[in-house]
Amino acid sequence: MFDFVRKHTKVLMFLMFLLLIPAFVLVGVDGYKSMADQGATVATVGKAKITQEEWDFAHKNEVDRLRTSVPNLDPKLLDSPQARYATLERLVRDKVMAEAVQASHLTMSNARLARELQQNPTIAGLRKPDGTVDMERYRQLAASQGLTPEGFEARVRRDLSLMQVESAISSTAFSPKALADIALNAFFERREIQVTRFGPADFVAKVNPSEADIEAYFQANTAQFQSTETANIEYVLLDIEALKKSVVVSDADLKSYFDQNASRFSAQEERRASHILINAPKDMPAAERTKAQERAAALLAQVRKAPETFAEVAKKNSQDAGSAVRGGDLDYFGRGAMVKPFEDAAFSLKKGDISDLVESDFGFHIIKLADIKSAKQPSFDEVKASLEPELRAQLAQRKFAEAAESFTNGVYEQSDSLAPVADRLKLVVKTADGVQRAVQPGATGPLANSRFLEAIFSADSLENKRNTEALELGANQLVSARILSYSPARALSLAEVKPLVRDRLIASRALEQAKKEGAEKLASVQKDPSSVSFAAAVTMSRDASQGLQGAIVDAALRASPAKLPAFVGVDLGTQGYAIVRVNKVLQRTAVEEAKSKQEQAQYAQWVAAAESAAYYEGLKQRFKVQMKVPAP
Repeated sequence: MFDFVRKHTKVLMFLMFLLLIPAFVLVGVDGYKSMADQGATVATVGKAKITQEEWDFAHKNEVDRLRTSVPNLDPKLLDSPQARYATLERLVRDKVMAEAVQASHLTMSNARLARELQQNPTIAGLRKPDGTVDMERYRQLAASQGLTPEGFEARVRRDLSLMQVESAISSTAFSPKALADIALNAFFERREIQVTRFGPADFVAKVNPSEADIEAYFQANTAQFQSTETANIEYVLLDIEALKKSVVVSDADLKSYFDQNASRFSAQEERRASHILINAPKDMPAAERTKAQERAAALLAQVRKAPETFAEVAKKNSQDAGSAVRGGDLDYFGRGAMVKPFEDAAFSLKKGDISDLVESDFGFHIIKLADIKSAKQPSFDEVKASLEPELRAQLAQRKFAEAAESFTNGVYEQSDSLAPVADRLKLVVKTADGVQRAVQPGATGPLANSRFLEAIFSADSLENKRNTEALELGANQLVSARILSYSPARALSLAEVKPLVRDRLIASRALEQAKKEGAEKLASVQKDPSSVSFAAAVTMSRDASQGLQGAIVDAALRASPAKLPAFVGVDLGTQGYAIVRVNKVLQRTAVEEAKSKQEQAQYAQWVAAAESAAYYEGLKQRFKVQMKVPAP
């Protein structure tokens, strides 16, 4: 076949040419472009489109980020329609704000970008002792986010531009104290209320279902009466902690490791110095810089005449506020901790010496060397105890890297058993019975990981009883499992669950009667307030609910105070029904000034958030946002 292709290459190329040309004539270049389109449009912002592929890609990134930060998070929550739609809304918001930036012709100057990068705490941690940024670490920082340094800076520039749009609204939000007081006083208003309840427990004794009732309830609710799907499994866990126990570290290994890293264990020479600084930055006018130098020279002459007064002179004259209060003392420092001219001078002095004037980017220094800690090389015996766990961890890490590949391949290649890979790597095959799809309370280890359970109950695992793939549960941790036996969920017969069916039927009817009684009493009490007895009166508010359910608190505060007493019914769900009697509307209890200011600040934030949300809704209309998929 290949010989034929080689011998007739020109003929085949001619045939391909004849096939392609008509295709371009009929479809056109644009047709081919449309075939490479990114899929269905799920939202539009003006003429800009968000495709299904963009949405899927953005949601995958979001899921990956959340799984990394919260490993035990249920993946079903991340892949729910609500979570996916939230990702789409974020994509739309990003495009809307980008359109607003462009429409407003907002730009970010290089100077503003540079200032932001200089103030960024993450980048500040990348600075060298001389104040310059370590570019290699800077590139690594950008790469960790999937960006080049240029791309990272472009993203910062974009974020700053977006902040201009958002802050233009949020920073100008206006909430006068009088308006805040009205709103907060209404929000924290107190009311004196009385409550009477109608709980299902009060009606249980009145419910006596017949056999026919039980049969009918069972037939109508068979989905409630099913056995839980379970599996008995075996699994093998490969983790670095287990490998550490199997690693043997000999004295010879430790000695060799010590010799290879001797320089790392040696203590570097350190020096303790004091200094007097007269500020003279590089951009200082020449005349002023000359005056600073003359002043420093005068101080140098003074301390050389009386070296014992150095600390006192530093306290009175040094312009380094941090060290002046300590008489210029800078404590011990090693090489690389100070700017180069200062370091060179300090490490050239003898103990007790005072330097000549040392010029740096900060100004003029006078240095006095107080002490020298010589470099010290510890002996092997001194560091042996600390070396053992360090070397053991390194050897285990190396062993894990080798074992991980063998583990991953082994559970796949011999997919009908975990014993071969366990024997080869000296691992223990563990078992677990009654495993369910969802993480159960009290579960530990792999059984507390939803991804692990998801793999166990996958179609291939259930149908073919094959090993699951090697799953990475965490750093240096792989696991694989296999189903030994499986019990699917099944509908139970009435005979198996009759007592449970009867109990649920009684509970259901008792709840119905409780709510019916409550609704009837509400109609009665509105005609005759004395027809229903209530519990003792309590004074409640949003910040002092007196232990009342949220539904009761909300209902009491929503009741109209136009005519008191006011009565309102509250459906408490499975807890029955309640009637709330509102007797009095009371002013809020006075609060301390500090708390009042804090609340007003919070109210201002609410106002700003509300105005920002309203502004964003306006932008959506302005830029004609259309969601092509329905909200869940």
